[in-house]
Amino acid sequence: MKKDKPRKVRPKQKQAPPGLQSKMTPQPEAEKSSLPGYKLSNKVAIVTGGDSGIGRSVAVAFAKEGADVAVFYLKEHSDAKKTKELVEKYGKKCLLIHGDIGEEKFCKSAVQSVIKHFGHLDILVNNAATQRPQKSILDITEKQLENTFRTNIFSYFFMAKACLKHLEKRKGTIINTTSVTAYRGSKHLLDYAATKGAIVGFTRSLSLSLVEKHIRVNGVAPGPVWTPLIASTFPAKKVASFGSDVPMKRAGEPSEIATCYVFLASDDSSYMTGQVLHPNGGEIINT
Repeated sequence: MKKDKPRKVRPKQKQAPPGLQSKMTPQPEAEKSSLPGYKLSNKVAIVTGGDSGIGRSVAVAFAKEGADVAVFYLKEHSDAKKTKELVEKYGKKCLLIHGDIGEEKFCKSAVQSVIKHFGHLDILVNNAATQRPQKSILDITEKQLENTFRTNIFSYFFMAKACLKHLEKRKGTIINTTSVTAYRGSKHLLDYAATKGAIVGFTRSLSLSLVEKHIRVNGVAPGPVWTPLIASTFPAKKVASFGSDVPMKRAGEPSEIATCYVFLASDDSSYMTGQVLHPNGGEIINT
């Protein structure tokens, strides 16, 4: 198969080593034009699972950087209202939409509501997830397996499809939440870890599919993070020591993870697509 010739993207030029930047044409970019606090100015983001945990912190972090946010959540109305309050504290708008993102029909209608409300869309954060620990694969029922996959990975497909034409108009970004379990596994979260592994493959593949549409697709793989999902699914004894087995000896806070999403949503990461960031308390992961 004939190899494509490299595309000429700059004028031919040659210097003696080590070279002078002042003589380069064009000049290398030394700094981004966006100012701190305005990285996402005038942008609109969707954050699934934005009612609490990492999703809430991402919504607030986006608002701090100038974005309006649409928060999708299942039925945690009081938590969602708190997220809205925190976003609006920074002078940004927050649209709350509740429903099941595991159903494609809902995803389509919810995205249309966002477009009707805000007029455009720049950022999609696929973040909502469910988990239910089991001692053995024999304890994972067909119903649980389907629910985990429908929530954790089917929804990522549904949301990406529903948002695609709107993101294409704005050269937008997609950020997918995977997990450290996608890389090291989890003996009591088999179905959850399997979906998180699928998200890594989805992120890498979708990035290749959309690169020519100028849509960047990246992911974040948190380690142990202190969220309601932990307190609601693990035994009390495990919750008490949650995160203490990582090198930093503690679970992360959602606010420590949200900065990864700001980076990936902004022009600060303009040369990154198909990549995954690993805020995990120091675990060395085979990526």
